[in-house]
Amino acid sequence: MIRSETARNVLNFACFQVGWLICVLYPGLLAAGLVLLFLVAHFVLVSQKRFSELQFIGLGTVVGAALDLLWFRTGILASTQGEVVLTPPWLVAIWAIFMTTLSHSLNWISRRVWLAFVLAPMAGPFAYWSASKLGAVTLPELIPSLLALALGWLVVFPLLLFLRKSLYPELQP
Repeated sequence: MIRSETARNVLNFACFQVGWLICVLYPGLLAAGLVLLFLVAHFVLVSQKRFSELQFIGLGTVVGAALDLLWFRTGILASTQGEVVLTPPWLVAIWAIFMTTLSHSLNWISRRVWLAFVLAPMAGPFAYWSASKLGAVTLPELIPSLLALALGWLVVFPLLLFLRKSLYPELQP
């Protein structure tokens, strides 16, 4: 395990960014498998409360994958690979690697509750818009899709921070 909190946060942020980019550029099982390796590295090198963090990551991944599936099923998002019956594994992997950041490199957002409500409705839709520009997904109706994504992130991101604080207080700094 890495002892320096700064070094852990830098590694956590870098793994998230690289994992997101790999999944978006090469959406498929191989990318999801690579992110799984990043998650193992996270638990070996970064995580200090492994069991609690694994539970939190699992919970958040299910919430995020369900939200993405809702967006696919309602036409807010569309797949470049045909109809979506279940959330694609590469998107589930993105949620899992994203969840690692909430207790590490993005933990600073939880210190000011209002930040989650300000940043999430911008950052979430931006990630999906970026993924659409790289060809991983499409936003069938750009403005309505972005507004729906913003609303979803306005709810889900603060909810995830609340769940971490309520259910996994040991993950708080």
